[in-house]
Amino acid sequence: QVQRVESGGGLVQPGGTLRLSCKASGSIFDINAMGWYRQAPGKQRELVAIIRSDGSTDYTDSVKGRFTISRDSAKMTVYLQMNSLKPEDTAVYYCNNAPGADDYWGQGTQVTVSS
Repeated sequence: QVQRVESGGGLVQPGGTLRLSCKASGSIFDINAMGWYRQAPGKQRELVAIIRSDGSTDYTDSVKGRFTISRDSAKMTVYLQMNSLKPEDTAVYYCNNAPGADDYWGQGTQVTVSS
């Protein structure tokens, strides 16, 4: 029905850069806004970025100016360019519909920012 596969995470030093990818399957990719979520240990899942069908974007305050969400509809893929990474960005990152997620979560991709 709906499948999402996140990739691109890893271990980076503070100030480093990662580019996350989310390959999605299902027609909802083209008719719903998509977002990146993250969940750190002991914390609630947080929506960090959203891209709408018209291309407009929004970000949570803590990542503004550092993260950029984009999409390639032909490839059914959403990206998150993450620059100037901070230890506070450490989390498992997921993609899903946004701002309201559905129940079809992928495995996520781990981002660890540490010296």
